[in-house]
Amino acid sequence: MSMPLLGTRSRPWLWGELLLIGVGYWVYSLIRNAVPGRADVAFANAHTVLRIEGDLGIGVELHVNHAADGVSWLIVGMDYFYSVLWVIVTIGVLVWLYVRHAEYYRAVRWTLFATTMLALVGFYFLPLAPPRLMPGFVDTVVAHHTWGSLASANVASLANQYAAMPSMHIGWSLWSGIAVLLYAQRRWARVLGLLYPLATLVAVVSTGNHYLLDAAGGALTLACGYALQHFLTARMRVRHPARRPIMAFELGTDGPRAVGHSRRAGGRRKGPRRMPPRGHRVHHPARGRNGCHSPARRGARRRRA
Repeated sequence: MSMPLLGTRSRPWLWGELLLIGVGYWVYSLIRNAVPGRADVAFANAHTVLRIEGDLGIGVELHVNHAADGVSWLIVGMDYFYSVLWVIVTIGVLVWLYVRHAEYYRAVRWTLFATTMLALVGFYFLPLAPPRLMPGFVDTVVAHHTWGSLASANVASLANQYAAMPSMHIGWSLWSGIAVLLYAQRRWARVLGLLYPLATLVAVVSTGNHYLLDAAGGALTLACGYALQHFLTARMRVRHPARRPIMAFELGTDGPRAVGHSRRAGGRRKGPRRMPPRGHRVHHPARGRNGCHSPARRGARRRRA
């Protein structure tokens, strides 16, 4: 899928962007952690999810969790991947888009915002206990004393432990991977963008933090966020037509060259007026080929005198 352009190629104001992202994440965290716990509903929903996955033949979370926990260096790496790397990668992709692909930045950023805010609906109406809180699973973040996770003992009481559906680890990693896949120029970068969401899926299941259905919910939420961003962008274009960059090529005596200009929808072309190359004689319809007025034009001027 391609992200629609929103606005012009100019970058938004940097400090305004930092304020917007900071306030947005603060509001998201505040609302997420303010959702009532409802532990009884969350565990009932978890049993329902496990039963549905068993009926579908995809209930692999317990086996993956125990297998990964048996390899200490692997599970510790996945714990830190789950705890901190997903935030670092998301911020890194935002900065990369802002610096290198300003023409796409606004649309992609609004897709991320819409996805994150839509996830709050799932957190409120579908509280879900993660696998690590279910009998038989290993809470690897706590067992291996991982720093920085909301599941660790020092911050668990401050965070909503039942905000598992949809998985924003999957939603944000898919957002990052698709952005890199679409806009990166180097093949190895696009390959990393493709592999990153898959690595995130393995990490969230191995650490016992999400079910496979949580991951499907995160992907669906991203799709809804993109659809919402696309809809709002279309409405903004109708109400407030933006200046769209246009690039044209003109052929002159000194060869082809690009001429950039912008055009307002329904308006007149703006931009510098092209001047003919030096030494080029412009033919005027009221003048002869030598640049002088034609005989008919000179006769008319004498009669007026």
